[in-house]
This record gives sequence, structure tokens and C-alpha cells, in this order.
Amino acid sequence: MTPLPDTCESLLLDNQLCFALHSTSLLMTKVYKPLLQALGLTYPQYLAMMVLWEEDGLTVGEISSRLLTDPGSLTPLLKRLEVEGLLSRTRSREDERVVVVELTDTGRALRDKAMDIPQCILGASGLDIEQLRKLQVDLLALRGHLQASV
Repeated sequence: MTPLPDTCESLLLDNQLCFALHSTSLLMTKVYKPLLQALGLTYPQYLAMMVLWEEDGLTVGEISSRLLTDPGSLTPLLKRLEVEGLLSRTRSREDERVVVVELTDTGRALRDKAMDIPQCILGASGLDIEQLRKLQVDLLALRGHLQASV
């Protein structure tokens, strides 16, 4: 196929920030996959576990807010982690509509097994820690601007 004669530079796929972010995210997830398989986790489950490793005893809404996701899409993921024995979900005594999520001993112990993952990701990135931190700061700023626009 030949490009259309009036191809607009701003519409070329390789010129799109969204595609650079999307394709990088896909590849990042592929790098994580074998590391997380060893823990018995998917990438979304790993993110939820990291939130709980940081602060245990959060509500579903708080976890959802931290992960920038919908609570309804988080519930099946949390149910699966509960079946795996990594966490427990209980209704709040103050408000039965609120579900509190707490790590089990097994869920807390999994944190120790995950300790090497960030170093593996750093190695796969080809960046040094300063470059990675700068990239993260830039991406967080971009995310903030995008959040403010929706």
C-alpha cells in the first residue's frame, strides 16, 4: 500500500503520543508477565496487591481510587485474590455498603517474594534509576494534566 498523497504528519501513527504510551504499556506488561506468573498474579492483581502492601485495610473504593479504576471492575479481581487466600473482604460495621479489604498472612508474605520485581523492571528498561525517575515524574505530570481535562 502506498500512503495517501495528502498524508497529514499529525495523523501518522508513529507521531502519536497515545500510541507510544499504549505500545510501551503493552510491552511493559509483557515484561512483568513471567515475573508475576511466578507469584501467581496478573498485572492488575499485582497493582491491587501493591496498594494493600502500602496500606492494608482499605475499602474497595479507596483501592479503586488509588488505581484510577472503577470499583465495579475491581470487585471481581479482589474476589479472585480472596479465593487465592491473599486477602479477605468484609463489610464495614458502620456502613454495610462499604467493603474493607485486608491482607491475609499469605498475602503479606507474597510481598517478600515480589521484592526483586522492581529491579528486574529497571534492568529491562535500559535506563538508570535517575532516568526512570525523571520519566515517571514526567508521566505523572502528563497524567495530572489529562485528569484535569476530563
